[in-house]
Amino acid sequence: MGGDSPYEIHQTAYIKLILHALKHRTTAVNAVLLGRSSASGSSVEIFDSVPLFHSQIGLLPPLEIALIMIEEYYGERGLNIVGYFHANERWNDSELGGVAKNIGDHITRYFPQAALLLLDNKKLHALPQGKDRSPVLQLYSRDASKNWKVAGLDGSNHLSLKEPSANIVLSDYISSEKWKDIIDFDDHLDDISKDWLNPDLFK
Repeated sequence: MGGDSPYEIHQTAYIKLILHALKHRTTAVNAVLLGRSSASGSSVEIFDSVPLFHSQIGLLPPLEIALIMIEEYYGERGLNIVGYFHANERWNDSELGGVAKNIGDHITRYFPQAALLLLDNKKLHALPQGKDRSPVLQLYSRDASKNWKVAGLDGSNHLSLKEPSANIVLSDYISSEKWKDIIDFDDHLDDISKDWLNPDLFK
C-alpha cells in the first residue's frame, strides 16, 4: 500500500457492503468497516465489514448496541472500527446525508483517520459492462475544518481494492443473486439465530 492510497479494502469487506445494498435496494443501508492503521499511522487497511441496518438507520439505541458488540468481537482479534459505509435510499442520490456524517463524526472520535464510504450506484450499474478495477464507492474524509469532503481529487487519500479481481468476483456474486444471503444487524435483532458475522456467506 503506497503513500498515495492510504485506504485499502479487502475483497471480503468490499463485497459484503455491496451485497447488503443490493438486498435492500429501496432503502438506505449502512455498515461499519473493521481494520487497522499502519505502524506509521499513514495508511489504513480495511479487513472486514459488518452490515448494520436497512430500516430506521438513524436510531441511536440499536446503533449503540451494534457498535458495542462489534467492537468487543473484533477488538479481541486486533481490529478496530475504522470507518463507515452508507448507501442512499434513492438510486440517483449521490449526496452525503446528515445521518452518514453524524455516524462518521462519532467514529472519528475514536479513530481520527476514519473513512466514510458512499455507494456509487452509477459505477455499480456499469460494473457488468466494463472492466473497471476501482471500487464502486466514493471515499470521503474529514478536512481540517472537520467537514466531510470527497477524497482523492488531489491525487491523495484514495481508496483501492486489495485484490485487483474483486469487481469480477462481485459481478459473479451479483449474477448468482448472492445478495439474498447477506444478514445485517436488523435481521439479527429480529431473529437472534441469524448471525451478523455472516460466517457462511462465502462458503
